[in-house]
Amino acid sequence: MILVLVVLLVALLIPLTAVILDSQVGRALAARMEGDKQIGTGLAARIAALETEVDRLGRELHRVDEENAFLQRLLEERPAPEGLLRPGDDKR
Repeated sequence: MILVLVVLLVALLIPLTAVILDSQVGRALAARMEGDKQIGTGLAARIAALETEVDRLGRELHRVDEENAFLQRLLEERPAPEGLLRPGDDKR
């Protein structure tokens, strides 16, 4: 009796599997499985490009920070023109 049920179940699963695999859902799953391999190589290239860009932006940020510090020192060290008060000076 159990053997008949197993054979009947297998006999019904064969056409059911064929219908599912031939459907749009089955094709989409197959395309996604095939596309994962292509995405892996493309993803590695994109990650490498992003790492390069992050390094470049880090160097640029460091350069801008140095420029800002230099300009800040220039502004702090310049002498006040005659007749003008420096910040914090009080002429009262």
